[in-house]
Amino acid sequence: MKQKIGFIGSGKMAQAIMKGILSSGTISAEQIMVSAKTEQTLKTVNNHFPIKTTMNNKEVACWSDFLFLAVKPDIHREVIQEIKDDIKDDAVIITIAAGITLQWLESEFDQQVKAVRSMPNTPSFVGEGMSALSVNSRVSNEEQDNVLAIFRSFGQAEIIQEELMDSIPAVSGSSPAYVFMFIEALADGGVKNGIPREQAYKFAAQAVLGAAKMVLETGLHPGELKDQVCTPGGATIEAVSALEEHGFRAAVLKAMEQCTERIKTLKA
Repeated sequence: MKQKIGFIGSGKMAQAIMKGILSSGTISAEQIMVSAKTEQTLKTVNNHFPIKTTMNNKEVACWSDFLFLAVKPDIHREVIQEIKDDIKDDAVIITIAAGITLQWLESEFDQQVKAVRSMPNTPSFVGEGMSALSVNSRVSNEEQDNVLAIFRSFGQAEIIQEELMDSIPAVSGSSPAYVFMFIEALADGGVKNGIPREQAYKFAAQAVLGAAKMVLETGLHPGELKDQVCTPGGATIEAVSALEEHGFRAAVLKAMEQCTERIKTLKA
């Protein structure tokens, strides 16, 4: 790609995206510029990435072909009011914040803008992200392909209908937190049975990684893969039975329901 990519905001997710783009060789460091509120934040970013930095949001806005709004939902209006007269006519505006709709972005810029709504997740930092994207009608097929290439440089990405976006955090955006809790619980169980803590974390995390890879690569239903592990009268079916008895699935579904309801309140 030859286009310039700008970030207004340089938090963990923005840095994860930068890391993925640079690691994949999709673009060079000279093609990225980021702004932040403090010199210290920019110094921290420069310690990791040899990119252009500034404390001037307008400088990033007028420089970028693809402009990431990498700020919290309630900061979007303030940032947009600051930069809306400085963006390039054909710039693609990308938000990574929950609850920010394409219609809202268009109305706040008060002009016809090319807009992308996205929901990446924190595993992007290790190149295993999962991102959902929705684009407005002004984004061309070529621009959509370029946006997908950016997001796929640090994991997987799919285009979905925007009305489904509020449901994405519960299934992929916030769910790494549930998985981390599950890994911690598995490790605690291992420690309880005498396995050293560090080894317990490794056994648990690798098991989760391997199970996820089996779902993605075999194409088999998760239930079928579960059944393959559960031999009749064996230990695994006893464990599965205990999980069901204590509401394992119900707890996950309830967590996702509450996550989705909260997302619907996170509007700018």
